[in-house]
Amino acid sequence: MNTTAALPDDSRWRPAVRWLHWDPRVYQIATLGSLLVYGVGWLGFDLPANHAVAILITVLLTQLAATRITGRSTFDPKSALISGLSLCLLLRTNSLDLAVMTAVIAIASKFVLRVRGKHVFNPTNFALVAMILLTGGVWVSPGQWGSAAIFGFLLASAGGLVVNRAARSDVTVAFSSPTSRSSRDDRSGLESPSAFPCTGWRAAPSCCSPSS
Repeated sequence: MNTTAALPDDSRWRPAVRWLHWDPRVYQIATLGSLLVYGVGWLGFDLPANHAVAILITVLLTQLAATRITGRSTFDPKSALISGLSLCLLLRTNSLDLAVMTAVIAIASKFVLRVRGKHVFNPTNFALVAMILLTGGVWVSPGQWGSAAIFGFLLASAGGLVVNRAARSDVTVAFSSPTSRSSRDDRSGLESPSAFPCTGWRAAPSCCSPSS
């Protein structure tokens, strides 16, 4: 008896499974989304719901508009979501207009500031720095993450998963080595171990850095 015909045809699921398995941005979006839920729900981030919704909608619409204007064939929401979630984690402002403007600048910079087909700056960081320098109403809040060791471990684990999927662990190691030595030097000098974690260098979670 031939049972092959009775087996379900799973060919239609193969593209989705392949996309989930190979695209590291899926893991990055999941990590950033989890951090955002944790930050708002447990750490009490000062992030109004309308700001978060506006930022995410704006990055997606800007990505779609820029894709149409530049004549690209496909709309890719994953990159825009990474930038939008990163802005939700880092951007703080009392103005909804400034939040929306920052989101537009982040996505637009990917299409305008390009060399050899690749964007020059990290979109999220570029938009944050530009708005902090050009306006007086945008800032980042390093202290919002607290100093719990367990959260640091979870953050490092999530970031490690993302860079592993993106095959960019070499960048993390290259950055972490001199940074850790600098941290030890600072603590052995004027900085105390308890004061060091509160410095501005903790403004961005490590998982936000890969090509957001």
